[in-house]
Amino acid sequence: MKKIAVITDSNSGITQEQAAKLGITVIPMPFTIDNVDYYEGINLTQKQFYEMIRSGSDVMTSQPSPDNVMNAWDEALKTHDEVLYIPMSSGLSGSCQTAYMLSQEYDGKVVVVNNQRISVTQRQSVLDALELAKRGKSASEIHDILIEDKFNSSIYIMLDTLKYLKKGGRITPAAATLGELLKIKPVLTIQGEKLDAFAKARTFSQGKNIMFNAIKDDCEKRFGGFNDDNVFIFCAYTEIDSVDDYVKEIEAALGLKVSWHDPLALSIACHIGPGSVAIGCVKKLNYDKY
Repeated sequence: MKKIAVITDSNSGITQEQAAKLGITVIPMPFTIDNVDYYEGINLTQKQFYEMIRSGSDVMTSQPSPDNVMNAWDEALKTHDEVLYIPMSSGLSGSCQTAYMLSQEYDGKVVVVNNQRISVTQRQSVLDALELAKRGKSASEIHDILIEDKFNSSIYIMLDTLKYLKKGGRITPAAATLGELLKIKPVLTIQGEKLDAFAKARTFSQGKNIMFNAIKDDCEKRFGGFNDDNVFIFCAYTEIDSVDDYVKEIEAALGLKVSWHDPLALSIACHIGPGSVAIGCVKKLNYDKY
């Protein structure tokens, strides 16, 4: 049985400490803030990041350098036969395509999974990969399973402000100003490749209900059932007052247990700002099927 190293990036929400416990490698996403280079989870904490963007710092995101990615692969191949690399969705960053091109130099020993996930859903792909590796699957076999399963997930995100979408050029200043005047809370969705508009709410409570109903609808219509045996429910956020209260609110509204919660990856947070909340779901993978 081949020994498989599982590697991902910090967009998964997996911290360096969690990675050590799981026996995986997490490549940190790089940021340039006021002309200084930072790496998520290495020399940039969530708290520091939000303090910087609130102060008006100039934040630029980029993808991991080829050297950082290849060094992680090379180190893993010293003790493993193959590397399975699970980066963030190709629809949200060019890092996945870059990784795929780099992997061509490794004679099949590095397999890149473009299963179009991020944050809590990307994290679940990592956990699924670890379990499949334990069951004797090769890197290419795990790749095929994760690709087959890639659209069995959803994320919905509600923003507290349009300020950061405007700053990033994702909406016009006029649209942002009108939205702020009308106190619109946009609800966005990640369904595979990219972040898209889903709905508009006038209050935070209305926005949460929109997300809860959308998750129920996805589970029932797309994933074959809305119950704890069939789906994982996750939540994510960008610096909110009480994570515990949000988890309890989700569980009360859905009647299902929240399996995991994570701060949203900073590469998303820089575009949506603090005070945003998200909910995600993933159809549970039937390992015995494979």
